[in-house]
This record gives sequence, C-alpha cells and structure tokens, in this order.
Amino acid sequence: MRIGLFGGAFDPVHVGHLILAEQCREQGRLDQVWFLPSAHHPFKPDLARYAQRVEMLRLAVAGNDAFRVEEIEKDLPAPGYTAETVTELRRRHPATEFWLLLGGDNLIDLPRWHEPARLVEQVGLLVLPRPDFALPAEDDLRRTIPGLRPETPLRLAVVERPPLVSIASRDLRARVAAGRGIRYLVPRCVEVYIQQHRLYHAS
Repeated sequence: MRIGLFGGAFDPVHVGHLILAEQCREQGRLDQVWFLPSAHHPFKPDLARYAQRVEMLRLAVAGNDAFRVEEIEKDLPAPGYTAETVTELRRRHPATEFWLLLGGDNLIDLPRWHEPARLVEQVGLLVLPRPDFALPAEDDLRRTIPGLRPETPLRLAVVERPPLVSIASRDLRARVAAGRGIRYLVPRCVEVYIQQHRLYHAS
C-alpha cells in the first residue's frame, strides 16, 4: 500500500484540501490519502475542538474509499510532531509505504522541523509547489537537513498544483465571524455542521 499522509489543523476542512488530496492521490499513484488532524498543534491554537474538526473531516470524506480520517495524534503526547506521528504509524503499519504531503513553503521549512532527518528516513515527500515559493534543489535540501546521513535516500516528488486552489481555513473562519457565507468553499455538510455548532462565530 502507498499511503499519503495529509496533516493539518483542518479548522475547518475545505474543498481546497479535498482537491489537493485527490491531486496527490492521482499523481502520486497513492492507494489512499489519510487525513491526520492535529491534536496538539505546536505552532497555533485550534479554534475548534479536536472532536469537532474530526467530525467535519469525516463528513467531508464520507463515501470516498480512497480518503480516510486517521485519529492517531489524539493518542500521542503533546506537542504533536510529524516525526513522532510517522514513527508510530510505521510501527502500526510496517508493510506500508508512506508519503508525506507537503506544501512548497513547508518543504523550505523542513530542516527546522523536529528531527527532520528521522522524518525523511521514514517517508517520501510529495510536494505541492506554491507560486510564491521556489522549491529548493534536492542536493541543497539534503545539505540543510541536520543529521541526515549521506547514504539515506531522499524520496522527493512534485505534484502539479491545480490553478483553482487558493482557499485558506483562516479566511473561512474570518468570513464566518464576519457573518459572511462560505457556500461552495467547504462541502455543504461541513457548512451545515459549522452553522449547527456555531463554530467561528464572533462572540
């Protein structure tokens, strides 16, 4: 099995996430994409509770057998680091080939992540370029990852990003707080969930 790992806050999940996941699944020849909602995001607080973000994800991917919501991070200690998550996933699924879905900006920051060498030893990197970030050459990236051994292969593949996608969850939260609509920016079931639970509304 070739599995793509798509991590993030998903606060909330939107159609851009789903389009990018499908592009990665198709172009990366993945059997499935697993969505990994962060339980303990080390860089920003989550505005919706973990259980609510998981439920929105489940609603959004329902009926697509190639998409799965994986709640592994709720069982891991804080703070949640990708290297720790991947290590545990490989322990649970030793025969699975994992690929981490990354934006081009995340790839540039990768050397500053928690234990980046351990991470790239365990997964391939499936990168979605962004027009405002130039991707580093593979040799340059290798030189900047602390502790990466010369014999360790760096599996790196670039996915063609669809021109449509420029949606950000933070913008959706701001729209809801301002009383503006998010129709067609998120799946209808997620829009209804946000309305029913009054998520992101200004207090």
